[in-house]
Amino acid sequence: METKKVLEELKDLVYKGDNVQKICDYIILWAVLSGSSDIHVEPLSSYVRLRYRVDGELSEILEYQSFLHQWIIARFKILSDLKIDETRIPQDGRLSKTIDWKSLDLRVSTLPTVHGEKIVMRIVDKSKKIPELKNLGIEWRNNDLVQKAIALPNGVILTSGPTWSGKSTTLYSMLTLLNKPGVNIMTLEDPVENQVDGVSQSQVKPDIWYSFAYGLRTALRQDPDIIMVWEMRDKETVDIAIEASLTWHLVLSTIHTNNASETITRVLNMWVQPFLIPASFNIVIAQRLVKKLCDNCKEKLPLSEVWEATLKNIKNAIKITSQEELAKRIWADKLKSPVFYRPKGCDTCDGNGYKGRVWVYEVLEITPWVKEMVLSGQSAFNINRQAVKDGMISLEQDGIMKALCGYTSLEEVYRVAKTQNT
Repeated sequence: METKKVLEELKDLVYKGDNVQKICDYIILWAVLSGSSDIHVEPLSSYVRLRYRVDGELSEILEYQSFLHQWIIARFKILSDLKIDETRIPQDGRLSKTIDWKSLDLRVSTLPTVHGEKIVMRIVDKSKKIPELKNLGIEWRNNDLVQKAIALPNGVILTSGPTWSGKSTTLYSMLTLLNKPGVNIMTLEDPVENQVDGVSQSQVKPDIWYSFAYGLRTALRQDPDIIMVWEMRDKETVDIAIEASLTWHLVLSTIHTNNASETITRVLNMWVQPFLIPASFNIVIAQRLVKKLCDNCKEKLPLSEVWEATLKNIKNAIKITSQEELAKRIWADKLKSPVFYRPKGCDTCDGNGYKGRVWVYEVLEITPWVKEMVLSGQSAFNINRQAVKDGMISLEQDGIMKALCGYTSLEEVYRVAKTQNT
């Protein structure tokens, strides 16, 4: 079915308000057909709005009267095995659906608000394969550093970035590459989003004191070679992870920071001794997801329409990027006369100008100079400047090179990637 037709039928069902079961089915169906990652059903003062997150952006598709809301929430609670009569506290559940031969898991979260319960559903397509690491956009120098880091028998690999920046996908891709019969891999997740054959996956449950720290301590008794910890949330988890990496384990995890250098200062702020970071960290990755230009309708962007300040940033970013890296990733004629593209909009991309997303990465290596700065307590800004001098490709540099290749627009690069003044 077409997304437009489904949306029209959903609006018609909501207007009539006499078939809640079908309304809920169509809410999920439209999300799947449109490629949404999240569904938001949010009560406001006089109406309820239905929003979807597509390619990282949240947009409203319809509004409906408040009297329907309690029945829609009750239906989703029944499907998710949640308590219908409990509206005072948040609840978490999960429901499974099969749509268009796709097996789906929906993580359901309810939250009491002043106007009623809000519900958010995260869609996980179980039929979708975990992408290979080589297909994530980790190119040349970044790829060399990542391959070198995961080939080591021990150490810590951290991926950083905001929520919905693809950190878990990067970790799963690494695990898929490392998953071999002679390797014992264990994960501690919250929740388990993708099930990987050959990997022992465990979901933490903080409400019964099964935390990341407790699970990590227990996992070390299971003779693991590689451990993935969903998130470094507290000092105890970080301490155990570093200790594990120093005792011949490879530890993969995520952390919420803006860029790779801020990850180091964040760990130091958890009262980790500075000398432990160079001793245990293999690499630190920062990443973002930017919207991909629609190949069917993207058009050239005249440089005369690019702001002068943006052009200055672009020239500086290209100037500090090694010629070898530029030669490998970009055609020579594109460097002599740079060509960027912008969204236009067509039927293929529903008039949006974008379709899909592209990863933008920076990979920080603990070089001797970076090590000295960490040990001397330098700021994240100074560490970042030194890392770029040592050859690190920043988020801005990686984004500009992908914009030059026509994958995304400059607008997206500077919207998502944090610019570093180097």
